[in-house]
Amino acid sequence: MAKARLQFICQNCGAVSPRWQGRCESCGEWNTLVEENTSGGIGGGPGKVAARGRVVELQALAGESKSPPRIASGIAELDRVTGGGFVRGSALLLGGDPGIGKSTLLLQASAALAARGERVVYISGEEAVAQVRLRAERMGVSAAPVALAAETSVEDILATLEAGKPPALVILDSVQTLWTSTVESAPGTVTQVRASAQAMIRYAKQSGATIILVGHVTKDGQIAGPRVVEHMVDAVLYFEGEGGHHFRILRAVKNRFGATDEIGVFEMTGGGLSQVPNPSELFLGERNAASPGAAVFAGMEGTRPVLVEIQALVAPSPLGTPRRAVVGWDGGRLAMVLAVLESHCGVKLGPHDVYLAVAGGLRINEPAADLAVAAALVSSLSGIALPADCVYFGEVSLSGAVRPVVHAAQRLKEAQKLGFAKAVLPVQSIDKEQGETPGLVGIDQLAGLVASIAASGPPVARELMREAVDKRPAPRRTGTTRSD
Repeated sequence: MAKARLQFICQNCGAVSPRWQGRCESCGEWNTLVEENTSGGIGGGPGKVAARGRVVELQALAGESKSPPRIASGIAELDRVTGGGFVRGSALLLGGDPGIGKSTLLLQASAALAARGERVVYISGEEAVAQVRLRAERMGVSAAPVALAAETSVEDILATLEAGKPPALVILDSVQTLWTSTVESAPGTVTQVRASAQAMIRYAKQSGATIILVGHVTKDGQIAGPRVVEHMVDAVLYFEGEGGHHFRILRAVKNRFGATDEIGVFEMTGGGLSQVPNPSELFLGERNAASPGAAVFAGMEGTRPVLVEIQALVAPSPLGTPRRAVVGWDGGRLAMVLAVLESHCGVKLGPHDVYLAVAGGLRINEPAADLAVAAALVSSLSGIALPADCVYFGEVSLSGAVRPVVHAAQRLKEAQKLGFAKAVLPVQSIDKEQGETPGLVGIDQLAGLVASIAASGPPVARELMREAVDKRPAPRRTGTTRSD
């Protein structure tokens, strides 16, 4: 009889260790190694003979490929993120902070699909049936023919699904609550989450049903559990949003059947989530155009242009080490823009506290926001308000040059649709057809932007800006050299 083999698995990252230790060597977390018995593992005992495999037919790389069959959810923002709807036989993983609205969104999608005659099964592992019914009644979708159950056993769930007609959509809320009897571990452990997800994904491939797994997130915002689950599924979606804001953003970070970095914008209301077809109007709804330190950035989220306001506050610091606080942008990117302004533009920001925020709680990842951030910083430092009908976009290099960005025409079209008549952008991003367009200001150096902002203000503001510019004396050259 094979001897039982013990190993210790990290419950944070899934790393395996032959012995227990206080800290995981892979992720650095403390007290996350849990002992698990793997004597009945996938590989079996040492005396087990592997079955002979079958010959797989090899095909050529070239050939006709049909688009996968999809099921439209009926929610346009959700279909945009998934690439046009749910692909039959696929598995999706949805993560987000507690209370962000994951269950609300999935319940709305379930009701929309069931109302069109599709069989939808909603399995809740965290809430009772009565709690889900109360939410559906509050949202006004309780009349939808959605099959509902509260269960955590994978074997019972599979038996229930196989007993009737194969469903079009199966929602499991959440994957951390599932457990299977084939693994001797507690629910929520790495082994249980991996085995349960594998069993449900296997059922999706065999039956053609779409499986949506809801996952918890850690304090860093990443989906909890083993990262191998993210590799097993076909798409990984994140539901983002700040607690103080009423809108939510659904973002795709992995999609085997569509584009990544697409976003869907929703607004949280008393009756559930409502779609926001034009998020730019939402992000710019409470904008104060006459306030210094605010610049409108024309960005791209996937294939959708989005206009958002970037706010900056530069104030003298009473501390020896000035503060740098960033919300919605990369802190390292801000440090780079500050260094370029200090070194190549002569703007003295070292003794000042710098606070930067993206209005509305949107998270920006593209480097095209460098120019808008620099404009907001210079505007706040000088007290000169930027033009209310102007947008900014462009990437700033370490040499102070402004580099071109992609999709400039789409950004300008979205800005013109919302009433913005001017744009400051890299000179290389202006097409030949747009060269004579009034309102387009092309710049190639960041110092040109600083000079144009300083020249547009009143005399008092120009004097303050002149004092903020560093007048470094040239290094003295002497005719003698020091020798030892």
